[in-house]
Amino acid sequence: MTNILFSPVRLGDVTLSNRIAMAPMTRNRSPGAVPNDLNALYYGQRGTAGLVITEGTTPDAGGRGYIDIPGLYDAAQVAGWRKVTDAVHAKGGKIFAQLMHTGRISHPDFLDGGTPVAPSAVAAKGDIFTKTGPKPMPVPRALDAAEIPAVIATFGRAATLAVEAGFDGVEIHGANGYLPSQFLSTNANLRADEWGGSVENRARFLLGAVAAASAAIGAGRVGLRVSPGSAFNDIADSDPEATLTHIATALRGQGLAYLHLVGGAYDFDAAGIARRIFDGPLILNGGYDAARAEADLAAGRADVIAFGSSFLANPDLPERLRTGVALNTPDPKTFYGGDAAGYTDYPTLREAGVAAA
Repeated sequence: MTNILFSPVRLGDVTLSNRIAMAPMTRNRSPGAVPNDLNALYYGQRGTAGLVITEGTTPDAGGRGYIDIPGLYDAAQVAGWRKVTDAVHAKGGKIFAQLMHTGRISHPDFLDGGTPVAPSAVAAKGDIFTKTGPKPMPVPRALDAAEIPAVIATFGRAATLAVEAGFDGVEIHGANGYLPSQFLSTNANLRADEWGGSVENRARFLLGAVAAASAAIGAGRVGLRVSPGSAFNDIADSDPEATLTHIATALRGQGLAYLHLVGGAYDFDAAGIARRIFDGPLILNGGYDAARAEADLAAGRADVIAFGSSFLANPDLPERLRTGVALNTPDPKTFYGGDAAGYTDYPTLREAGVAAA
């Protein structure tokens, strides 16, 4: 039986009823980039989490990538997201929109024929799946220095729209090889100007996005997710420990809602560095069960634990963690795209008629 996991906690300006977060997970079920009734049902089913973090949501039409991911840059999207936030709030949960500009992890098929942008004209290895099948990752267009402030500003505008849509805050997606992460990277960012080279320069875009969102809605409603040392989406960092140290130091005293670390096979203690330097709440993610979550909370390594794929298959995951009942097994074949199957049809304990242990 866990204890700390089910205690309330304050993240910046937001108080959670428990320390369980639903991690952001792309589901590719928002045609036209507009959240719909099925999305509202899905998120609402999982609203007993203390914090729900949405799938990656592009802050600007130029940041689109992947099939049917949602956006947060026009009125129709605000109206669609309002259904989602209302559904989560009806269950007592808080919800943050994860703002994700995909940068080079896109394709002209998603951009009305346009070329994806990135810090440098370096293509990611591999293919991207489009509506007409897999296609090679394109060579992106390197952003001109004069363009970069306007791209950063989209995070602030999206944060404003998020609050209008009923969100409790936003999370800047600085992880997993998307645009802020591309700027951090030493293999995707080959710039020789003030946006490249040193860690201070490479972190300028990510910290600018955080600052833009904070200026728009208050730092206490802004979180940041990073993945130091991750190679996802063909990203590399010659010194991820130094990068994390710089980011955590730069964010000290800013009053952010939280810093969120993606789980990974780090060869350094990323959580320890973040906890030692960053002075705000810390969310950890990656392969947690109730026992490990409780242990890391008790040890002071984190304030909140984010659960990913287990939340896909278990809409009532907090209750299952509390009672010790076995979890449903997620079906990877239905993770990306499709309809209600593998999305909103996983049974709760009550629906399955399962008694608590």
